[in-house]
Amino acid sequence: MSAKAAGDLALPGVLVSGFEGPYGICEDHLGDLQKHFSLITMKEFLKNKTEFSQKIQAIYIWGGRPVISRELLLSLPSLKLIASAGIGLDHLDLPLIASCGVKVANTPSAVSSPTADLGMALLLASARRVVEGKNPCCGFFNSSDGHQLAVSPCTEDFPTNWMGQEVSGATLGIVGMGTIGYKIAQRAKAFEMKILYHNRNRRKMEEEEAVGATYCERLDDLLQQSDFVILVLSLTPQTQGLIGRRELRLMKPSAVLINIGRGLVVDQDALAEALKNEVIKAAALDVTYPEPLPREHPLLKLKNIILTPHIGSATHQARRQMMENLVGSILASLSDLPIPNEVVLK
Repeated sequence: MSAKAAGDLALPGVLVSGFEGPYGICEDHLGDLQKHFSLITMKEFLKNKTEFSQKIQAIYIWGGRPVISRELLLSLPSLKLIASAGIGLDHLDLPLIASCGVKVANTPSAVSSPTADLGMALLLASARRVVEGKNPCCGFFNSSDGHQLAVSPCTEDFPTNWMGQEVSGATLGIVGMGTIGYKIAQRAKAFEMKILYHNRNRRKMEEEEAVGATYCERLDDLLQQSDFVILVLSLTPQTQGLIGRRELRLMKPSAVLINIGRGLVVDQDALAEALKNEVIKAAALDVTYPEPLPREHPLLKLKNIILTPHIGSATHQARRQMMENLVGSILASLSDLPIPNEVVLK
């Protein structure tokens, strides 16, 4: 699709990755975006920088694309805002962007509830062994999962000693008690779970009491006591590799690790080793590094793991709200108004 087909060229120019492929903007969002902006793809921009460089006033990032480089920033003298879908910012060089006088906005409120929902879905699925990472071999029900037992052509009887773990009354350790972490605590309370949390800053007492959460100043204490540990962390120099061999060995042998934050928060080699050697019972990951994992990665060969393709915010409702939030931020920026969800650049 050409830039002219993507919108009225009299409208403010917004750079997008493209309209197709894994990083293309959602097709059903296109009409809404065209009402406000002239959408210019990276391919078209690179073919004709002279025509488009002055026109582009915002960049619309969907799925982490387009990649923001120094060269790109310097080639866009009219750029005011980078509007990035989602809450994570590890794909952006914030100091570089700030040095160019460009602002950043994201969409944290749009992703918090669906991501919390997925965190609980992974917790429940791993606890009750609804699905597991490795397909069963006929006749060996103990290497199977609930779904495969039900549908396998080899199944003749349902074994009575095929079991999972109970969630009610179990202890959930939440590492990262921001908006998403707190929503997980609200959901876990409804499942009658005991809730521990570790966070850079302690929550207010009334917030803790509302969900029955106990603060653990030391991460080690949370790891040692929890039946389920869920990571809800953004990627920073402080959180990269936070869960490694030492931390996994602190966890109970019956514990389950769930990661809905960023893949690099976990040492994946250490995790594969811990799962293989039954240092912990299982893991459920919506995020890995890289994404997707190489097809020969050790984590893909294990049965005691659930992997999903980074779908925390992948609902029709959330994705539409993300788009609407980004549009609102861009329009505010173009009108020199306060920008909703502006990221403070340091």
